[in-house]
Amino acid sequence: MYVSKEQLEELRAFDTPTVWNALEGFKLRPNTQGFTYPGMLLRTPADKPMVGYAATAKVSGITAPTPEEKEMMFAFFEDVRAMAGPVIAVVEDIDPRPIGSFWGEVQAATFKALGAVGTLTQGGVRDLNEVGQLGFQFFSTDIMVARAESHLVDRNCPVDICGLIVHPGDLIHADCHGAVIIPREAAPKLADACRRVSGAELSVLKPCREAIQTGEKPTVDQLRMWRDEMAKQRMKAAL
Repeated sequence: MYVSKEQLEELRAFDTPTVWNALEGFKLRPNTQGFTYPGMLLRTPADKPMVGYAATAKVSGITAPTPEEKEMMFAFFEDVRAMAGPVIAVVEDIDPRPIGSFWGEVQAATFKALGAVGTLTQGGVRDLNEVGQLGFQFFSTDIMVARAESHLVDRNCPVDICGLIVHPGDLIHADCHGAVIIPREAAPKLADACRRVSGAELSVLKPCREAIQTGEKPTVDQLRMWRDEMAKQRMKAAL
C-alpha cells in the first residue's frame, strides 16, 4: 500500500518499541520476527527515530577489492539515488570478525547527498563526531578506527542485520532500542495504532502512578484488572 511522506514523518513521533507494540495487533507475523536482536546501537545524536526504505548491500574488509567490486560501489550509489526517499542504507559486513569500517564522514556525506537519512549496519562505523554534526544517523554493531579493505561484495540483496532479514525496499523504523520492519499493509494505519496502543497502557500506568504518589500499594486483583483492560485495548489498536 502507498505510504505518503507525511505518514512516514508521523511515525517518527513514536519510539520503536511503541511501533512494535502496535504492529503486534495487526497479526501479520509471529511475535518472534521482524526486529533486531541485541547488538545494534545508535552511535550519533538523534532527537527522533530513523524511518525509511532499505537500500541493501554486503561488504568485506579482509581482502582488497577486485575492479568489479570497486565498480559495485557506484551501482549502490545509483540504487540509493533512484529510490524515493527517505532511504536507509542497510549494510551487512560478512567477515567472520569485521575489521574495516565501510562508514565514515565521506560515505555519510555521499549517501546523505543521494537521499539517505542514515545507515543500519552489522559492521563498523567511524568519524562519529563529524557524522553527528552532519545529521546522518549511524546505527551499528561496532565502532572502528580503520577502513582496512572495506568494499562491496553484493548489493540489492537480502541482508542479515542482528537477526533481522532485510530486503531491498523494506520499510524500517529504528531508534536507540533497535530496528523493526514495518509491513507495507500496516504502514498507512500504523500511527493511529501507535496512539491507541499508548492509550491502552494508561489502563496500568495511570493507577500505578497514582499509587506511587500516595504510597498505597495496589492489590494483585487490581493489577490483574488493569492489565486485562490494557490487553483488551491493545487488541483493538489495529482495528
